Amino acid sequence: MAKRGRPLIFNIRRFALDDGPGIRTTVFMKGCPLSCIWCHNPESVSPAAEVAFYEDRCIGCGTCREVCPEGAVSATSGSERINRERCTACGVCTEECPSTALSVIGRECEVDELVERLLEERIFYETSGGGVTFSGGEPTLFMDYTAEVMHRLKSEGIHVAIQTSGMFNLREFSDKLLPHTDLIFFDLKLIDSDRHRDFTGRDNDLILENFRHLAMNASIPVVPRIPLVPGMTATKQNLADTAAFLRETGCRSAVLLPYNPGGILKAKAVGRSPHPSLPDRMPPVGEEEELKAFFLDRLSGRCAKAMEKRPAQDINPSTGFHFCSDRRTQGGA
Repeated sequence: MAKRGRPLIFNIRRFALDDGPGIRTTVFMKGCPLSCIWCHNPESVSPAAEVAFYEDRCIGCGTCREVCPEGAVSATSGSERINRERCTACGVCTEECPSTALSVIGRECEVDELVERLLEERIFYETSGGGVTFSGGEPTLFMDYTAEVMHRLKSEGIHVAIQTSGMFNLREFSDKLLPHTDLIFFDLKLIDSDRHRDFTGRDNDLILENFRHLAMNASIPVVPRIPLVPGMTATKQNLADTAAFLRETGCRSAVLLPYNPGGILKAKAVGRSPHPSLPDRMPPVGEEEELKAFFLDRLSGRCAKAMEKRPAQDINPSTGFHFCSDRRTQGGA
């Protein structure tokens, strides 16, 4: 378990190209106030360390059962192999597994250690106009830790971005994180509050209030990201509602995230049952293009400029709207 106020880091992705301008390093923190049923990073929801079991790598040697000090590993196949109530994520089984079928998700990382690792890629940030992006999970759950790392990076001249669900205390965010942030990716999943609660576990009043304030008052870009989950967020009603909301705030950029079913396998690996209505494959590209066109039409040319550093062919010349076409990654959404 992370120490109070300090997150567990479950991934540091180097050479990321879809988490902001230029070549970036993205830091993924465990812990999220939402429980989106389509979460692309389900291993990030719990703030605690977890053991992931990748059944396709297992060779059935039984070593994990022999070495587990808690008796938390059984011969059962699938996600039930690990008794999550007994497992303490001590990591003994992962160290002894000969086929890397087991892995501990989440580790502590001191501020000094993390900053040192992030600065290793400084040359790539400087030559590409890149930097560091904080994601999760939800990095705003750990304001003091995140603010300290951001401050250290900014003092070195590093561009800093953050991906957030928007579920945070605005005053604390404005005081601690905003002064060290150059770019905010702000997830807008659903506008209808009841549907938002049904699919994420929380209503969206605070999220919409925070977005409205930042979009209208922040001196840095605030880029909304909308995940296109078939039958859930990827409906014409939700996209029309989202476009109307963005027009109200005067928002100048937007990103649509294509649905990626990769979260299903990751959910199973950490013992979670994926929602039965989630598609196990990507929707046809034509369907996403139709939704993109519909959304652009509803924006009515009011979206003036999208993220910079994007390929010109991805930018609509009249709206500046960016459609994220990389289906491999969907951090934080």
